[in-house]
Amino acid sequence: MHASGASGVGELSEDLTSISKFLSLVLRHAPETIGLSLNEAGWANVELLLRQANAHGKRIDRAMLEKIVATSDKRRFAISGDGLMIRANQGHSVDVNLGLKALKPPAQLFHGTASRFVPAIAEQGLKPQSRQHVHLSADIATALAVGRRHGSPIVLRVDSAKMYELGHAFFQSQNGVWLTQAVPSQFVHPIHLPKLADDATQHPL
Repeated sequence: MHASGASGVGELSEDLTSISKFLSLVLRHAPETIGLSLNEAGWANVELLLRQANAHGKRIDRAMLEKIVATSDKRRFAISGDGLMIRANQGHSVDVNLGLKALKPPAQLFHGTASRFVPAIAEQGLKPQSRQHVHLSADIATALAVGRRHGSPIVLRVDSAKMYELGHAFFQSQNGVWLTQAVPSQFVHPIHLPKLADDATQHPL
């Protein structure tokens, strides 16, 4: 058990972060690593997940699982209304159908990435890579936070209104992330972020 006090809180936080990364692995990419299976909508049985996780050395119980779902800063996971199933809200590389309805997007959306990827994006547009969809944010701050995770950040503006007019489908995941199959380069525009000294934010595209 964790000791009480500040050190215990820090240790718990570290444990939850580690478990959250583990959940991302098994619920988005490789459920077979612990003998888990996802249904066609990406749901896994909670009790089976807990049992298999512990059998593979990840000490996790129901309370910890529910805390991760409730407190994740990006609402990465969801538990079904009956409490029996859990899934990742988006970001899958395994083939799942999240059952999302196509929606009309805001006039513009944003994508955060690292400046080193700009030349490829200028040539090829935004592609889902190992995921099923390109992930887009409704606001610049969220996109910037995503970009910082990958290195020197740049935020790209996506002309989602024009894409929608031309027949591109958009979806919104349960945690508010906008999804689309791909973004051709003509709809991608870098934006100037004056608060950042990094010249990459003004990289021509």
